[in-house]
Amino acid sequence: MNTKINLLSIVFSFRNEEGNIKPLVNRISTTMNDIKNWKYEIIFVNDDSTDKSEEILLELQKTYPIKIINMSRNFGIDPCVLAGFRNCSGDAIIYLHSDQQDPPELIPDLLKKFEEGNEIVHTVRTKRKGEGKFRMFLTKIAYWLINSLSDINLPEQAGDYKLISKKALNEILRQKEFRPYVRGLSVWVGFKQDFVFYEREARGEGESKMPLLSAGPITDFINGVTSYSLKPLYLGIIFGFLSIIISLLLIIYALFLKFNNLAIPGSTSIIISISFFSGILLFTLGVMGIYLARIFEQTKGRDQYVIKEIKDYK
Repeated sequence: MNTKINLLSIVFSFRNEEGNIKPLVNRISTTMNDIKNWKYEIIFVNDDSTDKSEEILLELQKTYPIKIINMSRNFGIDPCVLAGFRNCSGDAIIYLHSDQQDPPELIPDLLKKFEEGNEIVHTVRTKRKGEGKFRMFLTKIAYWLINSLSDINLPEQAGDYKLISKKALNEILRQKEFRPYVRGLSVWVGFKQDFVFYEREARGEGESKMPLLSAGPITDFINGVTSYSLKPLYLGIIFGFLSIIISLLLIIYALFLKFNNLAIPGSTSIIISISFFSGILLFTLGVMGIYLARIFEQTKGRDQYVIKEIKDYK
């Protein structure tokens, strides 16, 4: 009979979540108290919050095994997640959002999959309460585009809530990308993987920190495409061939009109042609610019984040 006590690290990246922290910690504690052979630690990575989140955590730290990592400024979700990963000690690591949309009550199911031999266990949302149809439509398109253009098969509706074994996490942390797409790395790294399905709840307290058309989701989408594929660069070649074909058709059309003594369209055709080709050029240059920016960030050699302080539990 296996009596080994394993450690589970539960990682949160958050910014201004004072209304969600206490109920979240209570839910985790209640859930973990019913799980045998596992103890836990909670790692809260504070992305330069300006509310009372840290004060609440310091009070909770007197009762619960909570480690607080304060960043020196606002770095964003993925760098904070990596900071939490690098400062955890668990045999398995679970990362989820701090807005209570991802239920901690799912942890026993994730651990069961892990104990069955899976190194990474994704959670897949079968329903997303509190989110509009337009957002869901764009999300579905985004997943389709990422899977079509990249070299990984990102599970549709599998968000950041997942379990990662220490073995798989070590491989993820060995990667030297300056702006990593953590959701994609968990797929790219391989190993045996499985899924747990659930209905995602509406947000608890406060307002979403990731509105649909804000920088966060857009940056995530761009990272998802450009981190694992060069296919977007090939679009320039495809558009180039299309432009040549359209240009030849326009030339043939113009010659046909000339030789048949028909009036050749003037400004309208010129404006359409210039706008079309200019759009293709700008789009292609934009794609190339994204890749060049990633190279520039990578070659600067900067750290992904700066930690101001770590307040550990005793």
